[in-house]
Amino acid sequence: MPLATTRRAGLVDQVIAQLRASVSAGEWPVGTRIPTEPALVAALGVGRNTVREAVRALAHSGILEVRQGDGTYVRATSEVSGAVRRLCGSELREVLEVRRCLEVEGARLAATARTAEDLAEIRALLARRDALDARDEFVRADAEFHFAVVRASHNAVLIELYRGLTEVVTASVATTVETHAFDRIPHDGLVEAIARGDVDRAGHEAGGFLEELIEELPDRR
Repeated sequence: MPLATTRRAGLVDQVIAQLRASVSAGEWPVGTRIPTEPALVAALGVGRNTVREAVRALAHSGILEVRQGDGTYVRATSEVSGAVRRLCGSELREVLEVRRCLEVEGARLAATARTAEDLAEIRALLARRDALDARDEFVRADAEFHFAVVRASHNAVLIELYRGLTEVVTASVATTVETHAFDRIPHDGLVEAIARGDVDRAGHEAGGFLEELIEELPDRR
């Protein structure tokens, strides 16, 4: 490979990393428009073609979305989340099925791997969730609770997979909250099963409410 080409590829990778970091850090939240190409060129000190290639790569991975004549918007915070968004679209059933796979195993692992600190955090998040009246705050708190359960599994791969689904998990919570008239699905049984180290019960509790939500959806297959 020619030296100039190697340097260019390395520069594009650096810009991709910088743009990805801005998204991950929340500098550019999901749904917002990122700075224009000229602004990025000036801020990053690179050429237009470099910026263009980096944006194209992140759009291909699903993190960014280029809207002709309007600008480039943040679509997801990670490649995993972007891929799931492309695969699932607005299909709530598919999102809930993926959540069931990860959350059931996360709960089962948490029942044996959780620490006292994990359990305290899980209980605190559930208490906070149940005390909230504002819909948007409740949705975020519920998503945080489920992620805390997965983190208590101490399985690094599972945790990173679930982290990548942050946006679609939160969106699925928001959708189910809307359709169930802000009905708080109880999770006390899940927390207590994890506390007791009851693997089977933890998995049942984690999957049960998702099964019910899936069964309520129209079957489009």
